[in-house]
Amino acid sequence: MRANPLATVRNLGILAHVDAGKTTVTERILYATGTTHKRGEVHDGTTVTDYDPQERDRGITIFAAAVSCSWNGHRVNLIDTPGHVDFADEVERSLRVLDGAVAVFDAVAGVEPQSESVWRQADRHGVPRIAFVNKMDRAGADLDAAVASVRERLHPAPLAVQLPIGAQDTFTGVVDLVRMRALTWSDAGEAADPAPVPDALREEAARRRRMLEEAVAELHPGALEEFCDTGSLGDATLGSALRDLTRGGDAVVVLCGSAYRNRGIEPLLDAVLAYLPSPLDVPPVRGTRDDGSEQERAADPAAPLTALAFKVNATPTGRLTYLRIYSGTIEKGDTVWDATARRAERIGRILRVRADRHAPLDRATAGDIVAVVGLKSARAGATLCAPDAPLLLEPPGAAEPVVSVAVEALKGTDTGRLAAALARLAEEDPSLVVRTDAETGQTVLSGMGELHLEVAVEKIRREHALGVNVGRPRVSHRETVGRGVSGFVFRHVKQDGGAGQFAHVVLDVEPLASPESGFEFRSVVVGGRVPQEYVRAVEAGCRDALAEGPLGGHPVTGLRVTLTDGSTHVKDSSDTAFRTAGRLGLRDALRACAMVLLEPVAEVTVTVPEDAVGGVLGDLAARRGRVTGSSGRAGAAVVTATVPLAELFGYATRLRSRTQGRGTFTARPTGYAPAAAEVCAR
Repeated sequence: MRANPLATVRNLGILAHVDAGKTTVTERILYATGTTHKRGEVHDGTTVTDYDPQERDRGITIFAAAVSCSWNGHRVNLIDTPGHVDFADEVERSLRVLDGAVAVFDAVAGVEPQSESVWRQADRHGVPRIAFVNKMDRAGADLDAAVASVRERLHPAPLAVQLPIGAQDTFTGVVDLVRMRALTWSDAGEAADPAPVPDALREEAARRRRMLEEAVAELHPGALEEFCDTGSLGDATLGSALRDLTRGGDAVVVLCGSAYRNRGIEPLLDAVLAYLPSPLDVPPVRGTRDDGSEQERAADPAAPLTALAFKVNATPTGRLTYLRIYSGTIEKGDTVWDATARRAERIGRILRVRADRHAPLDRATAGDIVAVVGLKSARAGATLCAPDAPLLLEPPGAAEPVVSVAVEALKGTDTGRLAAALARLAEEDPSLVVRTDAETGQTVLSGMGELHLEVAVEKIRREHALGVNVGRPRVSHRETVGRGVSGFVFRHVKQDGGAGQFAHVVLDVEPLASPESGFEFRSVVVGGRVPQEYVRAVEAGCRDALAEGPLGGHPVTGLRVTLTDGSTHVKDSSDTAFRTAGRLGLRDALRACAMVLLEPVAEVTVTVPEDAVGGVLGDLAARRGRVTGSSGRAGAAVVTATVPLAELFGYATRLRSRTQGRGTFTARPTGYAPAAAEVCAR
């Protein structure tokens, strides 16, 4: 029987902490597959996926870039994702449409803070992963230490399938423990033919192969059966078991190499084909039909079209919408149904993507990741489907912005152009939110961090040639209940001719265990004193009141409201009256409570030379930081602290000046904490 062509497709992402080498790995994959004929370098600004001018200037990945290549008869659709925490929403949207991923780790640093964050994101989406320990040619590189950090911090079962040949600057290749052969590369990065394991490593390779077999047998029932019968595992059984464990999420295969020196890329590609799933191996996509029922659609080109838009790029030459096609087929000129916006759209062109370059296609089928031109209103997260078989897929979750800046055009005549540029930014990046402050009339741009907003504003200046004034970033505060009230009585009575309004409620307000637990409402009214339909109206009114707290008009969270009593009027009570009573009653009750102002905090990991630790600790203390841990790593000190997000503005510059440019830090928002007295006073 002819094999299903979808079995030869792999949709994968490259995930890692910033500077672990994701983009270099992607560049070497493109070079190894013949997609490019010259190795792009991040430091030279010549990479394919970091094509945006800001990415090349800053030397980091900012925007997720899709590329497509071929390896051993397989189509590999690859997304190079950002590693900086400010752009985690790009990673989230990419993971939503991927079938597998390669997690890249630094052989010296092991698992770093953002490595852990993206790993948890992949866990939430159920994306199988393999690990690639990069930079094995660096001083201090240690595969075993990196594998141990994966085991300790990420908690999967790491299964190292390679043994390095040489260490640090003498790293020349690896021993493939599955097929027991040596894979080496020349100084120019050219792969030599597979060879027998070197005599000096034969004993160590046999020992590690035995450890690998035992670890796999513990996790895989089929492998355990063969291991018990024969005392070892054959190559075929071992490979099959590794594939099952990877796709089931029970273990992660670990490979190693040096992407910069082009060593270890071909075995990585082979592992992608061998262990990561094709569209046929992942569960059918599940969506909601118009009648509210759920339906599954398998990866079948003949099934009705179902596709998810995960990225929108408004280029000067047209609007590109990136799609993952889960089922069905699209062709140029097809009319599709946007189930999110509930309108018909027409496909103008279909493009095979290679970052900022594109190749036209006549059609695309299930399992493909492509870009299309011609969609006018589809946003990131929109579902496109067959008009006669609508199905709505769950969109990727959008993170809540935590930092804001006020923006205005330098020239009053450019106000309209600035509004259009901001709208285009928000269309491309759902984690950016644009709003007008009702009190000040300012246009406020909110995002995931200082760098996120800095990149957005610079994009406006470069692409739209607009002068922009930017105010100091402001963080989004919250309010919560420190001490509640019981038996708070509120009566809403209004009589202005005709039917009046009457509602009487008695509320208890108390804090929840965590200030970030949201809002809970319950009713303990007995005897029907407040009918159930009015109870729902009271709850809706209470939720309305949470939009503005008494301390500064910030959203209120972390409280429970209990409706304990109330009464109605035979003629004047209504849903509207009780909703109003709920809103005004809770607003007054909050004024009677002891309220607490909350501010966003971040977990900061600072890596500095040991001689600079004292100054860094003093600076963190001045920023109201609370040190939670410290450790040593390869001659450097790693300090972890919880710091209010408002105090981190400008910290990168300050850290560089204190450490003579040798210090680095990462910040990951972790929630909210009570604000200090001076913040409350402001």
